[in-house]
Amino acid sequence: MENRIRELRKQNNITQDELAKAVSVTRQTVISLENGRYNASLQLAHKIAVYFGMAIEDVFIFDEEE
Repeated sequence: MENRIRELRKQNNITQDELAKAVSVTRQTVISLENGRYNASLQLAHKIAVYFGMAIEDVFIFDEEE
C-alpha cells in the first residue's frame, strides 16, 4: 500500500518526529510508513488522516491487487 505521508509532511513543514508524536507512534514507524516497509493499521491510518484533515483514501493509496 502506498501513501502520501512524506509529501503531506513536507507540504505542511512537519518533521517525522512531530508527526510521530501527534499520532502516538515512534519516529521509526513514520520512517517505515514513508518507505513502504510498514502498512498502517486502520486505527493509525485514521489518526494520520485526521491529523492532515483528510480522508484515509486521500492519504493511503490502496491497490486492490495486493
